[in-house]
Amino acid sequence: MSEKKEDSFRILRIYDETEEIKKMPESSGIFSHHGQQEQRQVNRTQGMPPRPSTQHDPVDQEMHRISQQQLHPQAQDTSELQHMWFSEAEPEGGTSSSFQPGAMTGQFSSSSLPNREVWSLLKAIPPIPDEAVVTRKSPRGSWRVGTLRHGKRVNAIAISSAPRHVYTCGTGYIRVWDEDALHASDRAPQAQLDLQDPRNRVLTCKLFPDEQSLITGGMARALTLWDLAPTPQIRAQMASTGPTCFSLALSSDAHICLASFKGFVEIWDVQNQILIRKHEVPPYGSRCVDVTGFKFWTGGEDTILYSWDMRSYRKLQQHNLCHEILSITHDPSEEWVLAGLRMSDIVILHAHREEKYKAVVQRYTNHHNLKFASCGTCFVSTLDEVIHCLAAPSLRRLFQVKERYDILCCDVSSDSQYLVTGSKESATVYQLLY
Repeated sequence: MSEKKEDSFRILRIYDETEEIKKMPESSGIFSHHGQQEQRQVNRTQGMPPRPSTQHDPVDQEMHRISQQQLHPQAQDTSELQHMWFSEAEPEGGTSSSFQPGAMTGQFSSSSLPNREVWSLLKAIPPIPDEAVVTRKSPRGSWRVGTLRHGKRVNAIAISSAPRHVYTCGTGYIRVWDEDALHASDRAPQAQLDLQDPRNRVLTCKLFPDEQSLITGGMARALTLWDLAPTPQIRAQMASTGPTCFSLALSSDAHICLASFKGFVEIWDVQNQILIRKHEVPPYGSRCVDVTGFKFWTGGEDTILYSWDMRSYRKLQQHNLCHEILSITHDPSEEWVLAGLRMSDIVILHAHREEKYKAVVQRYTNHHNLKFASCGTCFVSTLDEVIHCLAAPSLRRLFQVKERYDILCCDVSSDSQYLVTGSKESATVYQLLY
């Protein structure tokens, strides 16, 4: 049998913070001047030519100053984030994709400058106090604050923020931990949710956006929907058509749930607990599932990442990755899809455009988990026993932690304050430092 040829990707580099960058003042957001300095530093370390500076007239300079001081970083158009993602990419045997410098720096072109009346009005606007501006920052490190003694293998984890709870899932039961337990190593769980059959094993779970419900799947021939407040309890059991659910995905509005089994994906109306469709996929291409808008993604042992139309259920694309796919996730905007491979590489694709990138690690691994922080500025990649927190979009390594045992699962709280990893018999709690 002939080998499948791997798709061509633009190659990215994961890099560590240099001493020069460490001495720079703290950034106020990914669109700040610090981000531009960091970008130029990356260019130098990667052998890329620096972008030429441009002279501006006084009005242009003042407008740029106001844009840096007064504009909310989150008000930038999402297309600018798309440009920033992977602007450092190098193609395999080609030139890099087109990039407009102004898109990242936020500078105004002369053709878009306001007239003098508008300019006078803009100058009359009082500056926004720093404390009134909420900026999106990336963590600069982590602090191990606690251990949750689950007692068995922790195969799946979920963290809620309001109130703060952690749910550790494994064989026979789910344990619920309150915030006090997160900062200790010997606390008992707040509650234990016993599965109907003690031999059943939870392999995957998803917390709903409102953090009031949890759905779990695994070796149980059913998906279980849990109400978490005021007291955790089972709301519904949704009988599945396969023996083992490997992965779950929720749509952004939490109306649709996808569950992957060997050779097919179940698509559920989770609000009404109705099975909409049993969708067949290649037998070894369904270890992982994720959903972005009206498209869902599957991948597994056959090394091919597939995308499917949620409405017509036809196959849209397939990407030959040549290594087993161990995890799939997406960024908060649902524009970028990340796949973690057996060889530790991270493949990054745009959900709607023909843009494909790969961060090459080249290390064989048994477990590769990916989780994006809700702030969108970073994501976590766990490779066996090592945690890597990487900045988005630059792929700068923010911190790295090595644990004693292989990491089987991980989750980041919706307020991006905590990271929890699950492994042999326990879960480890990290507070993210900014």
